[in-house]
Amino acid sequence: MISTVHPVSKKIIHYPALACLLPICSLYGNAVTTTEGIGNSTTKLHPVQERIAKAHGSQCGFCTPGMVMSIYTLLRNHPEPTMEQILSALSGNLCRCTGYRPILDGCKTFSKVSLYTVLVCHIRTAQLQALTDHNKAISKSDTGLDVKTNFLPLDPTQDLIFPPELMMMFNSQKKMNVFLGERITWYSPSTLDEILELKTKYPSAPLVVGNTALGPQMKFQGVIHPVLISPVRVMDLYNVSLNDMGISIGAACSLSQVKEILCENISAIQEDKAKIFHALLQHLGTLAGEQIRSMASIGGHIISKRTISDLNPILAAGGAILNFASKETRQVELNELFFTGSSPQKSEEVLLSVFIPYSKKDEFVSAFRQAQRDENANAIVNAGMKVHFEEDTDIVKEMAIYYGCMGPSTVYAKNTSQALIGRHWDEEMLNEACKLILEEITLSPSAPGGKVQYRRALTISFFFKFYLQVLQCLKKTIKSSSVASDYISAIKDFEINTPKTLQIFQVSLNKQPTDDPVGHPIVHTSGIKQATGEAIYVDDMPTVDQELFIAFVTSKRAHAKILSIDASEALALPGVCDIIRAEDIPGKNELDGLNHLFSEDKVECVGQIICAVVADTPKHAKQAAAKVKIDYQNLEPVILTMEDAIKNNSFFEPEKKIIHGNAEEAFKSADHILEGEVHIGGQEQFYMETNTVLVVPKGEENELDIYVSTQDPTGVQLAVAACLNVPSNRVMCHVKRVGGAFGGKITKPSIFACASAVAAHKTKRPVRCVLERGEDMLITAGRHPFFGKYKVGFMNDGRIVGLDVSFYTNAGCTTDESILVTKNLLLKMDNAYHFPNLTCTATACKTNLPSNTAFRGFGFPQTGLVTETIMDAVAVKCGLQPHQVREKNMYSGIGKTHYNQEFDSTNLMRCWNECMQKSSYQSRRDAIQEFNKENYWKKKGIAIIPLKFTVGFVEKTYHQAAALVHIYRDGYVLVSHSGVEMGQGLYTKIVQVVSRELKIPMSYIYICETSTVTVPNSIASGGSIGTDITGIAVKNACDILQQRLEPIISGNPNGKWEEWVSEAFEQRISLSSTGYYRGYDTYMDWEKGEGHAGPYYIFGAACSEIELDCLTGKYNVIIISYLFKECHSHHHMIHMLTVEGAFTQGFGLYTTEELQYSPFGSLYTLGPDKYIMPAVCDIPREFNGVGETALFLGCSVFFAIKDAIDSARAERGLSKDFTLNSPAGPERIRMACSDYLTNMVRVSPWSFAF
Repeated sequence: MISTVHPVSKKIIHYPALACLLPICSLYGNAVTTTEGIGNSTTKLHPVQERIAKAHGSQCGFCTPGMVMSIYTLLRNHPEPTMEQILSALSGNLCRCTGYRPILDGCKTFSKVSLYTVLVCHIRTAQLQALTDHNKAISKSDTGLDVKTNFLPLDPTQDLIFPPELMMMFNSQKKMNVFLGERITWYSPSTLDEILELKTKYPSAPLVVGNTALGPQMKFQGVIHPVLISPVRVMDLYNVSLNDMGISIGAACSLSQVKEILCENISAIQEDKAKIFHALLQHLGTLAGEQIRSMASIGGHIISKRTISDLNPILAAGGAILNFASKETRQVELNELFFTGSSPQKSEEVLLSVFIPYSKKDEFVSAFRQAQRDENANAIVNAGMKVHFEEDTDIVKEMAIYYGCMGPSTVYAKNTSQALIGRHWDEEMLNEACKLILEEITLSPSAPGGKVQYRRALTISFFFKFYLQVLQCLKKTIKSSSVASDYISAIKDFEINTPKTLQIFQVSLNKQPTDDPVGHPIVHTSGIKQATGEAIYVDDMPTVDQELFIAFVTSKRAHAKILSIDASEALALPGVCDIIRAEDIPGKNELDGLNHLFSEDKVECVGQIICAVVADTPKHAKQAAAKVKIDYQNLEPVILTMEDAIKNNSFFEPEKKIIHGNAEEAFKSADHILEGEVHIGGQEQFYMETNTVLVVPKGEENELDIYVSTQDPTGVQLAVAACLNVPSNRVMCHVKRVGGAFGGKITKPSIFACASAVAAHKTKRPVRCVLERGEDMLITAGRHPFFGKYKVGFMNDGRIVGLDVSFYTNAGCTTDESILVTKNLLLKMDNAYHFPNLTCTATACKTNLPSNTAFRGFGFPQTGLVTETIMDAVAVKCGLQPHQVREKNMYSGIGKTHYNQEFDSTNLMRCWNECMQKSSYQSRRDAIQEFNKENYWKKKGIAIIPLKFTVGFVEKTYHQAAALVHIYRDGYVLVSHSGVEMGQGLYTKIVQVVSRELKIPMSYIYICETSTVTVPNSIASGGSIGTDITGIAVKNACDILQQRLEPIISGNPNGKWEEWVSEAFEQRISLSSTGYYRGYDTYMDWEKGEGHAGPYYIFGAACSEIELDCLTGKYNVIIISYLFKECHSHHHMIHMLTVEGAFTQGFGLYTTEELQYSPFGSLYTLGPDKYIMPAVCDIPREFNGVGETALFLGCSVFFAIKDAIDSARAERGLSKDFTLNSPAGPERIRMACSDYLTNMVRVSPWSFAF
């Protein structure tokens, strides 16, 4: 939180900010508050920290300090916020673990009045059977979040005050401040005259207020400005004034301040004068996140002329005036001349203010915007439109249509606007306008950002909406014979309610001692520390003496021979210590499944590491890495897609296949045969903590301490040992906690650990490696894109008799985990369905993309979607509802999988039936059908999806676990084990297990870290079995200790724990024990196509309902109901959060998360501004759940979207027999809802490689 004094009002203001964009010089005279400053676990917590932790809103914890400070800042400004304000405050925060619901649970306790409700029910089995509706569930609740009894009270009088020294500094500061850096001089003038003097002296120097536009350019594009001018202390740039013509807003006012200014003044003016204000407020509610809105200035927003600037089209259409100051003042209309540079800002000028005129009588202004996500995402297309009619007529007097994201800057549809003058506002005008817009506003098929067809369709869809809005205001009757008469649905907004949730889970009927913590919702053992910022991640570790920082030089080509590497310019830069190359590696320059550590002969993907630079600061290392020159010779072919790989026969061996029954024979008896194919895009893990390593040489015998964020510390240990050619017992790996992983930190951390270890070995100094987000995404890749081809035979009733399906995965340039993924996907492809005759094949395609790797679900989310797509296709062909076909083909009784593993499917059917009942599926489907009949441009859809999922791995090696438990003489217990804490609550659950087994309070037990020093030969944590196997290993160690203590306890049954331990020590009884679990016996005979591939199954079902806008592709998730059955949970609340986080991650996979590559193999969607994962705005209006589910069930949202599209297509006379590829983002939705507007668009889209 930044606290400062407003230059005009002199009031202290508090606002949230992004630290990564804040130049340190800009903070001079301001107070900076972080989560460490508002409370800690030693003295006193702040209520925000406590409530988020106690509401289980912190899992991996890496995002938690940001969440805390967003809400803390809100409370400083609004001590009793509404839920709407809370949601807005969190709009710029991202979380990958929780699904946001528990974070909101904690935050909503500060809300005085809120529609938001949350309920967590602990219901015994008998009670659960009695539940028939939500009201009964609520009546059975026995726990909740009670503000008065559970939490510290919020007392604003105890908040930190603004430092008096800074207030004195503000009152006395009358001179310019100057800060000199290595390459930049920062000027902070205090008066307008000083700014103008600086602009005269340094005409090319930019003005920096929020640094939201300039900062990314300097950081990621290497743009350097020797002089920067910060005008934030100049009060002339903050003046706000009103007159009879409109309102003038100072150019340095932040977008959040502009929003407040407009809200304060809008009620004081006549409604017909405020139309442009309403249009601006519409975008100011969704533009970026609260942090960016609080930093970015309206002047910078305009002057940057960025095509994605949401306000510029509205301001231009509304006739805004820019007031410039130099030696004389000048007014410039914000119009096409400004955006094209015909009327540019002069180099010596400063934008003083923006004048926004009132709307006129008979004038209408509207704003439109479509993005991949509603909030905190750049627009795909935005628009501002204004029409002014001749008085009391529908004849156009003046027209202005502006678009963003349709050119290098905001573009004006000048010809269209002028051609419509004098026209009546009718359908003839509408049709002509659409044609003119498409002729005038064009895009090249290879335009940056792609989505060309969709973007062009949006331009006329927006105008169509504008036409209808104005028509409604004119109170004219809508007439049309070509489409349904109910046009009004095109301009109806989605009904947005504050989210409400209901979670129900079963508690075992077995009587449990009151002091047994297993199964109870204990607060995450690190939850408080994560909320206060006291939790230590790798990069939080203090700087080590003589520490160096490493930066990587990566390939810019997808397939090329390296001709030369010139590092001379890099080595000449200040602070640079050395270049690390392949020749510096003492041992193997190769990592298992990952190819070369440093590739100096040939590169096979963009992002492949060629060499590295070590320097005294991260900045120096990155600057030097950018100066290393690589000469390439392109090689052929460049294979990017699975289709390319198939064409070039580029595969990794071996191909895997399972044959069950005889599909070819079954096809002969089938009533119908369908063939089709499905594409599923990849997914970035987007763990909050990027790959981070600290390597510290011990100074003798080649010993190294490696502190690393990984799921597999032993894998890192062995890789580093091989790379350095030293015994593994010289390499000690330590993992305290991991800030998210999801499979992405199994193999990839070895790359960065080995590179850092080589650098440390060469320089004899500690080396720290912290990847930037874009760098991490580029090098590490993520979930495999999929391509599935199927042939299915089925009967008239929807029963499938034969299926032949081939799966292709885009493995990237090395195997990594791809062969394991192909095995896993074949074993799980049946999901919940019995296929009597099945042939399924899986092939890993070798391409020139970075190697994809493990990700939550390990192939099942992709192959499961193919299977569910087949179910939908069969339903369409048979004229049945999709749920009927799914139910017809589900396992029943004692089932046998396609690899001949038997299981009891009773719980599968229970989940399905209960989900059907509790979600009121049929009645909701009936209501949706009625809604869809009455709404042509809005459609609702619903889908219910079952789940059968095996935990663990086929390879039994991955099921073993070990532990080491020490009891110290004072009775305290230290536990070490082979599992890694990465947000799933493993440490918390293990503490619960030890507490139960040793019958001691949890406060006596501590887990320090996971280390190869204490527990050797660990396996990677993953596969949803970490708690299972680690818990059993720890229990084994505790049982051994308990057996040793038993004679002493029996001899002194009334003694205390400490007395028993002390006596054991006196009797020379070992108080330390290892524990071990050999693991589940799983196997697969691939020759015979049969085996026991998983230790056990879990079952579930989910029902989702959505509403979509056929004109834009925008959708809103209305309600999600899910149900899950598994064995006993160690911690129901953490499991709930894992469920909702996984569901949200799956929902992102199938809808918003899209990886886009250029035709040359470069990843475009780098960073959170381009790669769009679900945010707090994506939470469904209602989220009801029973038990734990999996990521795959997020596809229920995908199929609900398809259901809505089916309805739209049927109404338009189009076939429902079409394939919806994943992700189903706004582009695919809009173009699938084909209508006469999309038919007007004729251009070949730019294809991105998956």
